[in-house]
Amino acid sequence: MSRFEAMDGNAATAEAMRQINPDVVAAYPITPQTSIVQTFSQFVADGEVDTEFIRVESEHSAMAACIGASAAGGRVMTATSANGLALMWEMVYIAASNRAPIVMTVVNRALSGPINIHCDHSDSMGARDAGWIHLFGEDPQEGYDNAIQAVRIAEHEDVLLPVMNMYDGFITSHGLERVQLEDDQAVKDFVGPFKAHEALLDVGNPVTYGPLDFYDFYMEHKRQQVEGMKHARKVILEVAAEFEKRFGRRYGLFEEYRLDDAELALVVLSSTAGTAKSVVDDLRSQGLKVGLLKPRVFRPFPAEELADALRDKAVIGVMDRSDSFGAMGGPLFVELSAACKIHDVPAKMVDYVFGLGGRDTTPDQIESVFRDLATIAETGKIKQLVTYLGVRE
Repeated sequence: MSRFEAMDGNAATAEAMRQINPDVVAAYPITPQTSIVQTFSQFVADGEVDTEFIRVESEHSAMAACIGASAAGGRVMTATSANGLALMWEMVYIAASNRAPIVMTVVNRALSGPINIHCDHSDSMGARDAGWIHLFGEDPQEGYDNAIQAVRIAEHEDVLLPVMNMYDGFITSHGLERVQLEDDQAVKDFVGPFKAHEALLDVGNPVTYGPLDFYDFYMEHKRQQVEGMKHARKVILEVAAEFEKRFGRRYGLFEEYRLDDAELALVVLSSTAGTAKSVVDDLRSQGLKVGLLKPRVFRPFPAEELADALRDKAVIGVMDRSDSFGAMGGPLFVELSAACKIHDVPAKMVDYVFGLGGRDTTPDQIESVFRDLATIAETGKIKQLVTYLGVRE
């Protein structure tokens, strides 16, 4: 039987890890992720799991240990944030290249400098081309659910790629909400037993990990990663369908909120979507046809599906909680713009960079975005492609 508890996102994720009971967790503390592995280490100390918990000297070492444990044939999980993810940089790419199905929760935090411990998405967006699958959650419930589903996605034989499970630092990681926790055995049954793929410790079938890979094979190995990422889209939906059948909560590549008949659409990731939903309701009561699209999957980027969901909108506003310096807007905007162009979506599009370093984003500011979109729809003109929302210009 499932039960309801008041939990923050980090506690919910630690609980999911306890239920999954991975073979190895190697981790290093960093705000605002620390309480995930701190709580999980207590589960280890109390004998509630039989996980080998490796206390390492840095995040680089944490991911190196995770890669080694995965190559040896273990189910492996970890967690990090911001500068910790950046310190893993070399190892993050190697994990994906080795097709290591590691699950790592990334509690989104601004990446220095200046040093900042609060939320934006610059950390995981910086790793968007590292070869990992990227899932984003709005609240502690989604953080918990995504952690469980991520294991099945990563370990699927047609995928075999690592997964990052993202949610917003402090807003979600430390925000207390009601979370529906599933029965331990039900979660165990859902993730299933781990079957290692070409493990180093399988001495009857010797394999090589981490060789020098020159121009004679390197491109073929990269192309195999591409195929794994292509397969991930289907697997994500299959896992979500089974998750809904077992636990009753629906997931897809993205969530639509009052979008069907909307003329103006807002696209935003993670916790800000919760605030935006209330703004949509308020503006709907005033007669404005507005709606929201909240992406859940950023890698693989569901270009065609997003384009189809936005095809009949007059104006699309994208809110990016990170920036791409020197690009034509934030990463979500740039990729969605390309998707809409390729798939013949005629809507005008603008970008709003917001919330960097944890700056508050208010309902009034989100309403101002919708008002801007309405003006663009009325005039047919875009005065400013990228707006920095709430900044002192």
